[in-house]
Amino acid sequence: MAKSMDRMNYFDAADLPTIRREYPLGREFTRRFTRMSRDELRSIQDKRFLAVMRFAWKVPFYQRHWGRSGVEAEDIKSLDDLAKLPAYSKTELMQSVEQFPPIGDFHGIDAHPPGRRPPLVFQTTSGTTGKPQPLLFGPKSREIQNILLARNYLLQGMRQDDVVHSVYGFGMVNGGHYIRETIVHWIGAQLLTAGTGIETRSAQQVVLMRDFGATVLTGFGDFVKRLAQTARENGIEPGKDIRLRMITGHLGAEGRELMSEAWGGCDVYDWYGVGDTGIVAGEGPDQSGMYVMEDAQYVELLDPDTGRPVAEGKPGDIVCTCLFKDDIFPIIRFNTRDITEEIPGASPIGLPFRRILGFRGRSDNMVKLRGINVYPTGIGALLVAERPEFNGEYACELDRAGSRDEMTVRAEIRGAPGDALRAAYEELLRARLGVEVKVILERPGALAEITGIESRQKPIRLIDKRKR
Repeated sequence: MAKSMDRMNYFDAADLPTIRREYPLGREFTRRFTRMSRDELRSIQDKRFLAVMRFAWKVPFYQRHWGRSGVEAEDIKSLDDLAKLPAYSKTELMQSVEQFPPIGDFHGIDAHPPGRRPPLVFQTTSGTTGKPQPLLFGPKSREIQNILLARNYLLQGMRQDDVVHSVYGFGMVNGGHYIRETIVHWIGAQLLTAGTGIETRSAQQVVLMRDFGATVLTGFGDFVKRLAQTARENGIEPGKDIRLRMITGHLGAEGRELMSEAWGGCDVYDWYGVGDTGIVAGEGPDQSGMYVMEDAQYVELLDPDTGRPVAEGKPGDIVCTCLFKDDIFPIIRFNTRDITEEIPGASPIGLPFRRILGFRGRSDNMVKLRGINVYPTGIGALLVAERPEFNGEYACELDRAGSRDEMTVRAEIRGAPGDALRAAYEELLRARLGVEVKVILERPGALAEITGIESRQKPIRLIDKRKR
């Protein structure tokens, strides 16, 4: 006799055997999906999408959101009809929280019978752009998120005998908990849960890495680079005293070469996801772009202004539909506001999944200067690619001069700043952005207080002085 849900623990509610069967990882993942046809993959997607839709129609948030657009349940017969549904973003979710405190009405808990409501996993976003957003998971969707990330880690080469040092933050934010669950539940590697520089001082972190023999480092790229600098400042040499063989994390657009060099030449892998969805895409051993986990995530790239699909090779907002969240908080056409591009062509390793470049900036952080769209979060990548003395740390300040907006880029460099070097930076950015910006060159570490590199999951890259 099946247990009633009100007596089930987290693991009973998750139904781990079914998850393992439907969302394979490791060798079983590559065996099942290598050389799979796009038609077969589409059939899997369609079945899972319709299951999520059946649940979502019971959720007040979607009833209201879709109802305003005149969409009815019978209008959505397959994944081909997805575009009939209006997209939404964090703005609509926060409006739901404000109208139905404290966690909004997008969770769907009440759609389950009282005796069969799954346990609720509750986290929040970091609140980088304002009030933290509730992040809600059921045991099933939580463990599928975990297994998808483990799938990517294993594809990149993580092993059970690794010592993994994680600098994702804890507290109410999701990141550190997500990585801990993934590695403990599905990889089995030894984990050092250091967190941010506030949770464990950077100088102490590099000692821990040395003493416990860290072989893998995972976290946001900005802090990963900062740790290498901290190690050298404390007489610990990356590549000699700390012998990493692999870095994997949210590296952004700044490039793997600088990261690898800072840590003694180890392999570097990028992956992309947000708190709501978990991992969406990640690099494989071929490092030819990020594979969208298409058996679990359906991704559209939409024009930030029109909301229509972008042409091939053009950047667009990542709009995600989770094909597995049919227990808590269904996610259907969630606009992350993160910008990326699709990579054309077949997978070098035979996977049927589409590939994307990964995070290339945020459309809601876009700055318009003299009619030109500028993405401050993408400026670091431009400088890394062209300027060897740039150490990767920067901040953009936006201010108003008379009747027009002006932007100043403050960039940390190794070596002495000078007028000729500053002029070279300004010319580079003018050529690449199509508009003039001012540049101030800073010594290493000068921007730490402004960016919050030691204390924040995601450093601040744009300071809008117009609002002061």
